[in-house]
Amino acid sequence: MKISFIGGGNMATALIAGLAGKAARGGDIHVVDPNAEALGKLREAYGVRTAPGIGAEVAASDVIVLAVKPQQMRDVALRLQSQLENRPLVLSIAAGIRGADLSRWLGGYGAIVRTMPNTPALVKQGITGMVAMAGVSEAQRQAADSILQAVGQTVWLETEDLIDPVTAVSGSGPAYVFFFLEAMQQAAVEMGLSSEQGRALALATFTGAAQLAAQSDEPAEVLRQRVTSKGGTTHAAITSMEAAGVKEAIVAAMKAAAARGRELGDELGKD
Repeated sequence: MKISFIGGGNMATALIAGLAGKAARGGDIHVVDPNAEALGKLREAYGVRTAPGIGAEVAASDVIVLAVKPQQMRDVALRLQSQLENRPLVLSIAAGIRGADLSRWLGGYGAIVRTMPNTPALVKQGITGMVAMAGVSEAQRQAADSILQAVGQTVWLETEDLIDPVTAVSGSGPAYVFFFLEAMQQAAVEMGLSSEQGRALALATFTGAAQLAAQSDEPAEVLRQRVTSKGGTTHAAITSMEAAGVKEAIVAAMKAAAARGRELGDELGKD
């Protein structure tokens, strides 16, 4: 499988790291990016081929991964129109770019899988929501799945409108986790622990609790209740959060993220 990446940023690098030498040989991966330094690092680390612009290597690909910023997608897609004679799978990892708009910019091309990965892909612990457009073959669907499974789990969606909720839950989700970790570490320091101690305690607690939830068949609510003895220290903390409307604020924040995803689709798809 010959794969071209348009864009060599963090998410593309994570995917390349997961693929090179495993799902694909480094020599079968081609990366296009104007940043010569970034290309040099990718060549050295993974043995990939590189170029500063779109050319014949891209046209010969089985899969083209669009890993550019959403604001750059239209210009990149217009340049790709003449490179699709080989009928490759086009795999988009950009937020907010709808399949119909990408297809239109590609001259009506339909073999597109739209995805929403997240940054834990950088340590092969990502999860990606995926939806296939009508022109995607079963073989291409499997190829898309194998590429994203190189850096974590995949969840296939029946309809594209579910990409925005996925963006809100898992795409943006790591930031919520980091935000909560910030608060735990701040509280630790304010209560007299060192910043190093606070970091170690917060990280281990978050990692351990997530693993416990992942390995348990019971819902998070039940696991929480087991830690929360009435009248105890945890009960005092949860009661304080409930009084402050923490859960409602998190739900509202995630709905705001999904709404912003829909807005981005409207804004970026106007042209």
